[in-house]
Amino acid sequence: MGSDRPARRVLVERITNETKVQVALSLDGGPLDLLPQRAHLPSSVPDQSSEHHASQNSASQQVWIWTGVGFLDHMLHALAKHAGWSLRIRTVGDLTIDDHHTTEDTFLGLGVAFSKALGDRKGLRRFGDAHAPLDEALARAVIDISSRPFFVGEFGFKDAKIGSLTTQMIPHGLQSFSQTAGVTLHIDVLKGDNDHHRAEAAFKALAVAVKRATEREVGREGEVISTKGVL
Repeated sequence: MGSDRPARRVLVERITNETKVQVALSLDGGPLDLLPQRAHLPSSVPDQSSEHHASQNSASQQVWIWTGVGFLDHMLHALAKHAGWSLRIRTVGDLTIDDHHTTEDTFLGLGVAFSKALGDRKGLRRFGDAHAPLDEALARAVIDISSRPFFVGEFGFKDAKIGSLTTQMIPHGLQSFSQTAGVTLHIDVLKGDNDHHRAEAAFKALAVAVKRATEREVGREGEVISTKGVL
């Protein structure tokens, strides 16, 4: 990223009676500060310096995700990895009830962070699409950074849960993301026998589509990519 371009990096906190969500996001990867410590964190939440199922550090990316829902962490990790993001998420939710509020509010917080990191949305490619396979599964994702929130998804899950994540929360979570991110998002799983594979292919396709849509177009700096003149 050129030195004349502002860093697309934000910290968002969403605190309710049901969940406590912290999201740090850099759309262009690179180093990312640790999430601030809060008094509400229970001892069951690991330290950010620890490695676990949804963490990695490399020269280009830093990812650390903990929501208390393992498969949700896995999908968010895949999204960050293939979108080229650095991403830290820590959610403490009311999992004694179910996974609904935790999943929904995590995606709402991520959408807010995504929108804030984009800034004025000028000079972006705006549209992105991608296909991604995972063994027998194949998914397609199409995104428009339009400031017109809309989501349509067809996943074809066979079972009620993948791990501890309720499968109906995957489309609901992505719908929540589209609302606060201000994007139009279509995701279709075109084939696949295994629900894990279907979900992971969908998130990988989304990641690649997002990466393409958020690229800055050389020579169109400062332009609003819309006939309306505003996004």
